[in-house]
Amino acid sequence: MTKADKNDKPAEKVEKAVEHVGQAVGQAVDDIGSYIRAQRESAQVSLRQLARVTGVSNPYLSQVERGLRKPSAEILQQIAKGLRISAEALYVKAGILDDRPASLVIDAVLADPLLTGRQKQVLLDIYESFRREADVTDVAAPVADTVTTDEQGK
Repeated sequence: MTKADKNDKPAEKVEKAVEHVGQAVGQAVDDIGSYIRAQRESAQVSLRQLARVTGVSNPYLSQVERGLRKPSAEILQQIAKGLRISAEALYVKAGILDDRPASLVIDAVLADPLLTGRQKQVLLDIYESFRREADVTDVAAPVADTVTTDEQGK
């Protein structure tokens, strides 16, 4: 092995690392676009309708869905409002926010193809409100202890 070969190895490693990061960013853009398209189709909203509701141009939304553009956080928020879905979910898909620990309930609601975007959002809002309420109250008490006598008799 020559001295030149040793010098090439770190450069090749850096080049491969840069290529890998580039692919990951490209994949995130593709993922967010396909996710937005799936949510839009699930909500039975046309691209034109979404463009009108969000104030984002039809061609730009099309490019986002095809993975040609990476939308800003502001655009993602407008899209989330237009589709009545969680902006946080879009931020995670776009790589803006770190993914929080998985929740089987959230995953099940989001994966259900029979629910509209609005229905999913309402269910998730209710679920999150219950979770916040549980955080405020004493969660150390066993669930069985929280059932009232009236509920036990039913």
